[in-house]
Amino acid sequence: MPQAQFPFFPVGVTHITPYLAFARENGQVTYFTANLPVFTHDETDHASFLMINAQFHASGHATQSQINAAFGLASITLKRAVKQLRTEGAASFYATPRRRGPAVLIPPVMDAAQRLLDEGLEPAVTANRLGIKPDTLNKAIRAGRLKRPVVIPAPVALPAPDQPTSKSARGDLDQAAPMGRGACNTLERVAASQGELSAVVPRFAAALDVPRGGLLCALPALLALGLLDTSERHFTLPAGYYGQDSLFLLLALMTLARVGPIQSLRKFAPGEWGNLLGLDRVPEVRTLRAKLHLLADGTAPMEWSAELCQRWMAEAPELAATLYVDGHVRVYHGSQTALPRHYIARERLCLRATTDYWVNASDGQPFCVVSAPVDPGLIQVLEGELLPRLERDVPAQPTAAELDANPLRYRFRVVFDREGYSSELFARLWKRRIACITYRKRPGADWPVAEFTGRRVHLASGELVEMRLAERGVRLSNGLWLREVRRLTDSGHQTALVATDYLTPAAALAAAMFARWSQENFFRYARQHYGLDHLLSYDTEPLSETIEVVNPAYRTLNSQVRTLTGKLNRLNARFGAMNLTDAPTPKAIETFQRRKGELREEIDGLSDRVAQLKQQRKETPKRIRAGELPEEQRFRLLSSASKHLIDTVKMIAYRAETALANVLREYLSHPDAARAHLVGVFNTEADLLPDPEARTLTVRLHHGANASADRATALLCEALNETCTVFPRTDLRLVFKVGSGQNLGDQLV
Repeated sequence: MPQAQFPFFPVGVTHITPYLAFARENGQVTYFTANLPVFTHDETDHASFLMINAQFHASGHATQSQINAAFGLASITLKRAVKQLRTEGAASFYATPRRRGPAVLIPPVMDAAQRLLDEGLEPAVTANRLGIKPDTLNKAIRAGRLKRPVVIPAPVALPAPDQPTSKSARGDLDQAAPMGRGACNTLERVAASQGELSAVVPRFAAALDVPRGGLLCALPALLALGLLDTSERHFTLPAGYYGQDSLFLLLALMTLARVGPIQSLRKFAPGEWGNLLGLDRVPEVRTLRAKLHLLADGTAPMEWSAELCQRWMAEAPELAATLYVDGHVRVYHGSQTALPRHYIARERLCLRATTDYWVNASDGQPFCVVSAPVDPGLIQVLEGELLPRLERDVPAQPTAAELDANPLRYRFRVVFDREGYSSELFARLWKRRIACITYRKRPGADWPVAEFTGRRVHLASGELVEMRLAERGVRLSNGLWLREVRRLTDSGHQTALVATDYLTPAAALAAAMFARWSQENFFRYARQHYGLDHLLSYDTEPLSETIEVVNPAYRTLNSQVRTLTGKLNRLNARFGAMNLTDAPTPKAIETFQRRKGELREEIDGLSDRVAQLKQQRKETPKRIRAGELPEEQRFRLLSSASKHLIDTVKMIAYRAETALANVLREYLSHPDAARAHLVGVFNTEADLLPDPEARTLTVRLHHGANASADRATALLCEALNETCTVFPRTDLRLVFKVGSGQNLGDQLV
């Protein structure tokens, strides 16, 4: 049996542990265990130092803290050494370190890349062929190590000034433009770059087969709705090549053309879009974004939208007397910020989103929109932001004397869905003499069928339908009396609505409530055709710490309560459905009693758990200030100024399309197809023929698919010609016609 040695160490050693020490002498480091030297390395040999100390720790002779204290090491240094020893072995400490290999763009690769670029290939294609990243190649081009050849286009013969150009000829001219695709106005662009031009003046040249030339048919409606005359009072752009009016017209025409997000403009020839505006070309996407960023700065978009709302209400006081308020949830799929989750009814999912609250007329036309990045709910937005504006903007409101003379008279009506159902809200609204209509929550038992009588109802669309209606009065818990009107459908279902409008007949109340679907149709149409949910900017802004948000703890408890309550309801249903057979055996009775007892125990335990969670939820505040949120649950808001600007342009575009559809509907055999017909007109090619002497700009639309469509379009053109619209910043009056032959409107039978 070997004899144990006493831990006698030489004089002057430094102890790592009672049984392990080291000494420095003559540039060497020697390690001792008991009185025996076990390892020596040079003081400058860092690899051996890490290897032996990692060995001491891995073999259990010393802890990391003991080694770190003895040598003054950082804890992470020894941890990495131990990991290296265990994964790669002791030899890895002496292996030649891996150095960076040769750069990607070594001389052979540079030569091959330059040859491909000289052949005219794009940098992205060149990088793909060479198996390198496009960013690497572009960086070399910007640094001057690679050069893209300058392609000098062949000279293009310019057409005579009085001769219209074809699409092919315009394409050649745009490709040969010296300042980029379509940028032909060299002198004016140079002048704008030197600050000597505030905005280029639109000038039209004769052009044939201009794509989407039919979009100019919407210009009279866009101008009549205030697209330019109101925006000039709220926005100011610094001097540049593109005028403010050209940018607003471009945005509106892009909306009507269903182009999609702004970046989709890259897919279209810029020169052909420029023909519609009297320009050589429209701005590039990044230029357009920069201009919009300047326009959306400050409160100008909100002030512009508010003025338009006042104007539209004043022009249609009968529509402004009944306003529809509803929230539209915009889903956010990006990663810039972790927005709160909302339930998306159309997708039946809880997704990160923001909410916009819209105010529409009974025919679906929008008046205004309010963004609620942190959604407080319809009631708070209605009372806090919308009603003060509506009380100021709604025209033809009765005076205070008229309201006092008739205690049942109201100022105007608001219609909303069940989200706004609240007896307290109804009382507060009526105190302000504002009537409301909404669906009733928990209507109770069905009314007797004998109470329902058939009545003729004029819908908002003008259609006359037959409905079976019944009416009663109902007193709420706060003592407020409401009118309750129910509709009996053919299936026997009863739809109940309540109202504080005590003057309007029941049939008109039903028509007003069911017209709420026009607002839902607007949301769906604008989302599908106008890209209502598209983001304009990826910028974010900080969330005010004083704003109230939903308490995450409350949301978690509420989710648990809802989940367990659903499970409890299913268990109760199973318990109630458990029955014995008519002639049970003793064994069946025993099994039945055992299973029912087990189920009862599970129900009782789950009921106790639900009661506990409900008590916790009751004691937890539902909303807290944003500053009280845990750090990991804080978020930033999406920038809304530019989105509000674009939403206002889309409101104008929708109203313009609606006005044109109302005119066109009279000439179509299927009036419901008016919007579809307009989309075809907007996408029709047209010839643009300016006549400076007559001061006209003739927009000659190409023929459609059939004669009936041409006749309807020709009659629309006649109605547009009666407006005598002049193109902005020119003296050219717009003249619309279909084809170059006889006016097809005269052929209508």
